[in-house]
Amino acid sequence: MNTKFHSSLNRMALFTALVLIGVILFRGEFLRVASVNIWLNGIIIGTTIFGIAICFIDTMRLIPEYKWMKRFFAGETKASELPPQVLRPVAIMLIRAKSQKKNYISAQTMNGFMNLIMGRFEDQRDQLRYITNVLIFLGLLGTFWGLIHTVGGFSELISVLDFNNDNVMETMQQSLAHPLAGMGVAFSSSLLGLAGSLIVGFLELQTTMAQNSLFRELEENLSDRTRLFGYLEPGARGEETALPYVNAAAKELTIAVKQLEKAITKLKS
Repeated sequence: MNTKFHSSLNRMALFTALVLIGVILFRGEFLRVASVNIWLNGIIIGTTIFGIAICFIDTMRLIPEYKWMKRFFAGETKASELPPQVLRPVAIMLIRAKSQKKNYISAQTMNGFMNLIMGRFEDQRDQLRYITNVLIFLGLLGTFWGLIHTVGGFSELISVLDFNNDNVMETMQQSLAHPLAGMGVAFSSSLLGLAGSLIVGFLELQTTMAQNSLFRELEENLSDRTRLFGYLEPGARGEETALPYVNAAAKELTIAVKQLEKAITKLKS
């Protein structure tokens, strides 16, 4: 594997380890925050863990793809050996071209290959983006849920208070627990939702960098086998193939300039 891919994978592992160590060191505070609303906060924590797992799975899936690419362009693969998923359609076309003894591909074919691979990477990134957005939504949901309980609790508190009673302050202190619990739900859900989105977002960034590393290396390898005008045999000259196109374009440009000069002359007269 190349250095950039290893760097992304190492950053993912280090960041996840730091998050886990932080949760273990502050497990008391973490459990108190999570237990304020165990159902909603449990869903947020579970979604965060699921997003972390998806990031690592998507990154680890690139390892066999990368190994196949290195073997193929080094000429060490068999005709029937195909990569697992992402590079499979490109591999099928490259192996077919190789069996037909076409050693080079056109620039249009290369662009098609790269667009196909980028589309598959985008499908994987959309899943991670959706998980990040879900975490933000769950945090906001908990915020509004807690605020609804808080406003409702204060409304009930004010409606039952009798300010003519000497024990009104004691009654108020006892009744404040319910609305303040709603504030705890709001802040705990917001905190866990934002923290989860940040964790998954950072790992998503590292996964994207690993995918871009594979994409760029594939592009460089395909560039070595690309010619501007169709397939060329190893002994063919690119100038001979391109010369008719250049001559035709030059003739059309000369005709267009002459027509433009005649039109300008007529306008002046």
